[in-house]
Amino acid sequence: MRAVSARRLNRKTGFSLIELLIVVAIILVIAAIAIPNLLKTKMRANETSAVASLRVIVTSQALYQTTWGRGFAPDMTSLGPPPGGGNPTASAADLIDSVLASQIKSGYSFVYSAVDMDSDGQIDAYTVNAYPVSPGQTGEKYFYVDQKGVVRYALDGPASATSEPVGSR
Repeated sequence: MRAVSARRLNRKTGFSLIELLIVVAIILVIAAIAIPNLLKTKMRANETSAVASLRVIVTSQALYQTTWGRGFAPDMTSLGPPPGGGNPTASAADLIDSVLASQIKSGYSFVYSAVDMDSDGQIDAYTVNAYPVSPGQTGEKYFYVDQKGVVRYALDGPASATSEPVGSR
C-alpha cells in the first residue's frame, strides 16, 4: 500500500496541453456566438434611446411653447441648459440635457429644422431627424418626428412624415 501512495505523491498534477486547447476552443466558440448578439443588443439600446430622445424633444417643445409663448424653439440649443448654470431663458430653456442639446446622443445624431414661421416670426412647425452615427454599428433605423409627435422610422435612409410609425408592427 505504501508503494501505491508514494507513486501518487510523485505524480505531477495539472492540465495537459490537450485539455487547455479544448477549453480555449470552447471559449472561442462561446465568444463567436455571444459577440454578435451583444452588438445587436447595443444597437437596439441605441435605437430605443433615440426614440426616447425624440419624445423628450416633442414634450420639451410643447413646454417651450407654453412657457415662452413664442412658438417652438428655433434650435435644439435653445431647449438646452443655460451656459454657466444660470436661470432659464427663451434661448436656453433648460428643458433637455446638455448631451441631447449637443445633438449627438447614444450613437445617434439629431438634426432639428424649424420649417414654418408665421408673420410674427414665431415657429409653428419643426422636424427632427435622428441618424445613426455609424449605420450598421450604432443603429440600423433612421427616425423622424415633427410637432404632431408621431415618431416614424425607415430602414433604407432618412425617415420622413410618410414613413412607418414606430410600434405599428
